[in-house]
Amino acid sequence: MTDAALLLTAAGRPVGRYVTHPGLPARLSPRPYLHPVTTLAGTTVTELTPADHLHHLGVGVAVPDVEGHNFWGGRTYVRDRGPTELDDHGTQRHVAFQLRDPDGFVEELRWAAAGRDLLRERRTVAATALTGTAWALDFTFSLTNVTGGPLSLGSPATNGRPGAAYGGYFWRARKEASAPDVFTADREGEEAVHGGTAGWLALAGADWTLVFAGATEDTRRDPWFVRAAEYPGVGSSLAGTERLPVPAGGTVVRRIVTVVADGRLTRDEAATLARKAVTQ
Repeated sequence: MTDAALLLTAAGRPVGRYVTHPGLPARLSPRPYLHPVTTLAGTTVTELTPADHLHHLGVGVAVPDVEGHNFWGGRTYVRDRGPTELDDHGTQRHVAFQLRDPDGFVEELRWAAAGRDLLRERRTVAATALTGTAWALDFTFSLTNVTGGPLSLGSPATNGRPGAAYGGYFWRARKEASAPDVFTADREGEEAVHGGTAGWLALAGADWTLVFAGATEDTRRDPWFVRAAEYPGVGSSLAGTERLPVPAGGTVVRRIVTVVADGRLTRDEAATLARKAVTQ
């Protein structure tokens, strides 16, 4: 089965399409994703398999190094060699929905590579209206090591590529003629924001704004991965400067809430909506 999907709604309007069984080649590390995601007015704020990075799949969870297996897609960064084409890609497989409603779901997934399961994931996603022009996507994922032994999660940064600590929750945003603005409560611009920690981070396009907020202490300690000039994308990095160990039977949990708003929010407006989204 391919391209099975469900629709998410907020304020009675469709705001996201969740694909559980994507028909994608192995090189893209097939995995469930949300696309298109839209504002309440209908503006699409995600991209799927864009020409610049075919393995960017809307909104989801992707990790470039799970004990040597690529669950991000595309080339693998190899120390002292750089980006390299390898046959090392994993797949995230939808197993079942424990809960499935118009405004959200609870899902079980298995992360498999080289013929065996490495991780079991419990994913909880909910869409909630905030105002007449903004809604929030509440996304929690729990990754449990099911190998029977220790494993670790890495990134190109931990494998020798400075500034490339991507891996975890990732949102590939809409690409427009001009790069989006990026800001936090006290910083502005891609260079100032990328690689740092912040309670919330905003990406503002021509007529839309995304505000990403870590909703747990562990999540807020993760650095933000930000791209604006090359392509618009934001992620919360699981392995920023060192690998993240996951002991046998251990679980890693992260929760990110993303405000999806029509219009370009000011810093104060972004802060207010981020606070409301996380605490409601």
